Amino acid sequence: MPSSKAIAAGLVFLAALPLRSLQSQTRADPLVIDTIIVVARDIFDPGEMIETPSMITRVADALHVRTRTSVIRRTLTVNQGDPYDPKRVAESARALRGLGVFREVGVDTVRVHGRLALLVETADGWSTKPQFNFSSSGGSITWAAGIEEDNLLGTATSLRALYTKTPDRSLGQFVYSNPHFLGRRPRMSVSYLALSDGNLASWSVGVPFYETAARRSYGTNGEVGTVRVLEFENGVFRDSVRREVLRFNVNGGVALHATSSSYVRLWGTAIWRREQFGPRELVGDTPVGLEVLPDSIYGTVGAGIEYGHPDFHVLRHFNTYARREDVNVSQFLRVGLWAAPESFGYPAGKAGVGAEFGGGVSGGWSGGFVSLRVRTNALFTGSEVDSARIRGGVTIASQNIADQTIIVHFEAGALRRPRPGAEYDPWEDQTGPRLFPAHAVTGDRTVWFAFEDRILVEEEAWGLVGVGLAPYFDWGGAWYQGKETRVGGNVGVSARLGPTRAVRGEVTEIAIGYRFGVDIGGTPIDGWAVTIRRGIVF
Repeated sequence: MPSSKAIAAGLVFLAALPLRSLQSQTRADPLVIDTIIVVARDIFDPGEMIETPSMITRVADALHVRTRTSVIRRTLTVNQGDPYDPKRVAESARALRGLGVFREVGVDTVRVHGRLALLVETADGWSTKPQFNFSSSGGSITWAAGIEEDNLLGTATSLRALYTKTPDRSLGQFVYSNPHFLGRRPRMSVSYLALSDGNLASWSVGVPFYETAARRSYGTNGEVGTVRVLEFENGVFRDSVRREVLRFNVNGGVALHATSSSYVRLWGTAIWRREQFGPRELVGDTPVGLEVLPDSIYGTVGAGIEYGHPDFHVLRHFNTYARREDVNVSQFLRVGLWAAPESFGYPAGKAGVGAEFGGGVSGGWSGGFVSLRVRTNALFTGSEVDSARIRGGVTIASQNIADQTIIVHFEAGALRRPRPGAEYDPWEDQTGPRLFPAHAVTGDRTVWFAFEDRILVEEEAWGLVGVGLAPYFDWGGAWYQGKETRVGGNVGVSARLGPTRAVRGEVTEIAIGYRFGVDIGGTPIDGWAVTIRRGIVF
């Protein structure tokens, strides 16, 4: 890797060369990327004017391994010799930000002796993070401790070892993720959860549609383990079942049409699984032995078509601080059919044909956007719907007032005969009133409305943290069909703190407010409350 002095000298040389405007090129003189120049900077750049104590900057840069230039080049979706396409260049910048190892990414063009050069500049974030996280929502406390490395030896490989204690259980989590597994495009991740009431391992490996113009994708994933599925109703524990699972999934796709602007893709999936939901572990207060369940082996195949027109708004101060964020406002339409016949292991009365549909539309203006999303699927057995799921929502965001991000969001969903553990739980999903305790509202129906005005107070205090305030109003909940509608709300203000030199700028929210509307076990939870948790991501 060249020294920082050599990089600086090279940039000065490039800047001194005559440049020509890209707009001055004619169709007879096509733009071709002649070379790609990569400049990888550390966590604290010597040229930045920041208030961070020099000892911190020196120690952080000395301990951190800068992202390798080979990793940056492998992530780009454009190559030397490709025709210049501004959309593919923007997609390359998104892909670099999507690695989750940079706090800033810039991709631009320069002219060198009439030849086009692509200049890629990155600034690393701090990736080695001892973890001690604490959150409290309505008196429900969750804490975690461990270590996380998101950029192992500068390779963008992620390792995580974390112990978490929730109101329901404790668990140890071990995760390995590599975005360039045995090549430029293959990705792999494996995880293992050691729970106080079970264990679960999962894996995924393959080549996705890594860019809009990609022609094919393929991969496999699966899981194996035994866990206890918890069920709640009216804010109290209702029951639990044992889930045993062994699942393999093979998927792939091919593009019928693919450019940097849009695509039409055929996709297909085949799933083999052995999944069993066992008897309850308690009958009243009397423990009973877990019975050996008969084998339940199923196979499912599905295929469909998807159209997409990718569109991303690059914003600042939306969900994080001091960095560019890619907010997805793409247009897409996805339809598919699934087959679950008796010959694949489904019992009579459960075999059938499934259908899925998903779509998204959006519109924008200078400083804001509105985006609508909906997804639904259903399984038909004979003339009736055996199970179904639908969920949709709309998000409106505006940054037309200086240093403010105003967000209005509404969503709703419904389930029919969900499997155990698949019910809506706004506390787990962070899609409900933020001041409510764990599992305060659960069910097969859900609704949520949120208004938030995120006000920037300090972009980067001491060169380390962004600070903001956010007046908010939440209303929503979840309930079971045919039973009392359980909705409530809260109104208040939250302090938002987010790291600016870390690889991820996840915001921590300290919210205070007044809550109203529902009760737990017959006891109302109206009144003032304080919560500490991860900020809502829209």
